Amino acid sequence: MAIFSRYRGSPRLGFNEQFGTSRAVATIRAALAEGVLPIIDTVTLQGNQRLDHLAATYYKDSRYWWVLAAASEIGWGLQLPPGTVIVVPDLNAVSVLIG
Repeated sequence: MAIFSRYRGSPRLGFNEQFGTSRAVATIRAALAEGVLPIIDTVTLQGNQRLDHLAATYYKDSRYWWVLAAASEIGWGLQLPPGTVIVVPDLNAVSVLIG
């Protein structure tokens, strides 16, 4: 049986950076803490909102849910309780930052 990476086919940001790696997450969090990563919006979750749905709304691609998770300093859960505040960084700036 062949073993395939779960990251195969996932979006790439930059030359060698791939979907939600720990280096990308750390870089996003550090840039936000330093104030060098623009924030498009903040969203307080209501009802059954999920990170992948928000990513589809803001970035037109639900696979970027991990950017929202990294920026919001939450775990990797797609479903979060209502009231959770989600930070939405500029995806183009994220791409430049970790590229």
